[in-house]
Amino acid sequence: MSYRTHKCGKIDSKLAGTEVEVVGWVNKRRDHGGVIFFDLRDESGVVQVVFDPDNKENFSLAESCRNEFVLYAKGLVRERPTGTINPELETGKVEIIGSDLLILNDSIPAPFQLDEYASVGEDTRLKFRFLDLRRAEMQKNIRLRSSTSMVIRNFLDKNEFVEIETPLLTKATPEGARDYLVPSRTYPGSFFALPQSPQLFKQTLMASGFEKYYQFARCFRDEDLRADRQPEFTQIDLECSFVTAENIRELVTNLISRIFQEVMKVELGNFLTLTYSDAIERFGTDKPDLRNPLELLEIKDLFKNTEFKVFREAADSKESRIACLSVAGSEEFTRKKIDEYTEFVGKFGAKGLAYIKVDDPKKGKEGLQSPIVKFLEDELINNLLKKLNAKAGDIIFFGAGQTKIVNDSLSALRDKLAKDLNLLTSAWSPCWVIDWPMFELNLNNEITPLHHPFTAPRCTIEELKKDPLTCLSDAYDIVLNGIELGGGSVRIHDHKMLLSVLKVLGIDSVEAEKKFGFLLSALQHGCPPHAGLAIGLDRLIMLMTNSDSIRDVIAFPKTQTASCLMTNAPGETSLEQLNELRLIVDKDD
Repeated sequence: MSYRTHKCGKIDSKLAGTEVEVVGWVNKRRDHGGVIFFDLRDESGVVQVVFDPDNKENFSLAESCRNEFVLYAKGLVRERPTGTINPELETGKVEIIGSDLLILNDSIPAPFQLDEYASVGEDTRLKFRFLDLRRAEMQKNIRLRSSTSMVIRNFLDKNEFVEIETPLLTKATPEGARDYLVPSRTYPGSFFALPQSPQLFKQTLMASGFEKYYQFARCFRDEDLRADRQPEFTQIDLECSFVTAENIRELVTNLISRIFQEVMKVELGNFLTLTYSDAIERFGTDKPDLRNPLELLEIKDLFKNTEFKVFREAADSKESRIACLSVAGSEEFTRKKIDEYTEFVGKFGAKGLAYIKVDDPKKGKEGLQSPIVKFLEDELINNLLKKLNAKAGDIIFFGAGQTKIVNDSLSALRDKLAKDLNLLTSAWSPCWVIDWPMFELNLNNEITPLHHPFTAPRCTIEELKKDPLTCLSDAYDIVLNGIELGGGSVRIHDHKMLLSVLKVLGIDSVEAEKKFGFLLSALQHGCPPHAGLAIGLDRLIMLMTNSDSIRDVIAFPKTQTASCLMTNAPGETSLEQLNELRLIVDKDD
């Protein structure tokens, strides 16, 4: 038999008087005065099917059906009677008068109704993911992901890229997170590592003569998870030879624009370009949301001669910063609200949140409300109000202290204020962040790469050796609405430069050969200049669907503790398998 002639969501008035066959799940069942109504659902949508008692066999079968039963129904399409049209359904003007009914499979009672998912805990949704995926929202998300992937493939194909798969079983590389290790049976005591990215392989492909490479790369990182992270994820990975950083940014700008045009029917407009230092100074972050008009203002110079200890200490320290946010509408900020914001910035290490309410800037101190005003000199206040162009009704929030803490706390406060006060000026605002420092100091005061060690420095080997922390890199990130979509760089294609960078990181030539020997060899055999970028596909789709979690755009995601509730992975293995791998599991901790 043929299961259907039409999909449920395609039944419309044009088919009135036509006999159709449909299949799907019972979305809702209603019994109204001896007439049974089914909302039958398939991937295309929902259509109403009606069974009356005149056909006793079919009616009796219909009475036994419940939600999520899988049914076959045959019947005549008719326009719904006046007053029964459902404007919320695409098929709401018609219904099918059932003449035949077949139960293809029944269903035990579901742990939750698909239209009640909002009141269902995420753990339940993930355990019964096969049910959760039936929901219209999840169907929409996964299909949008598929459509986006097709647009990407078509775009890159037209730009002469070659899709090449790189290995999933490889060796550990310093990508910044813990590796997932896979024990080798044939080499006892040795381990493969699942790739954190295809970085070394795609650079090797450039040395192999493939000038334009891409893949939808599966990547694995054993790290603490957040709403926008997963232990396994997908990135759109690409690399090109004989190109500059500007060439890559132009290519990716066109790619992202094309995705939004074709999938979302949205024109993104211009992609603003910011330097890393500019982004940090103005927004406190390298991932600024440019829809937000608020900006941080550096005011350290104003406090160099103040007697106010808290600010003076920050003004005198090279590792500190004093910055502020000026916001209109001070009447919105009650004492209780300010206390809430003070508690909020405390999560980012801030010891407090100083503020000044501006009633009348022409009156100096007398026109201000603040616990700190009495500690500030008149000249300082006048200069501050002038620099901020302060107006009546403004409130000024201050951050003073260690630079990172000030940046983190004021950046987070900036985002929260935009949300609370509805300040966002547009739906989408993309930008590029360029001119990144090559290195930074970690918490142990050790030099580490800000991107990764294969990023090309914008300096000579001599300058690198002399003062590595002053060197910039040819790196770039693409940011959309305050979310980092992807990052990339011009790569090091000279083995001497790579050895020099690795030496700065404490990796000598012997260790470098052990870890990256094949890449060093490739660089020595005529590797061309090359550059690339990787875009987080999951994160992109999360933005496009306005989802709260990356788990809502992945068919079978992991929890925040990196487990799969549906399959109960990870799970224990047999002693036999452990013996084969020559592994001993120590559960004592």
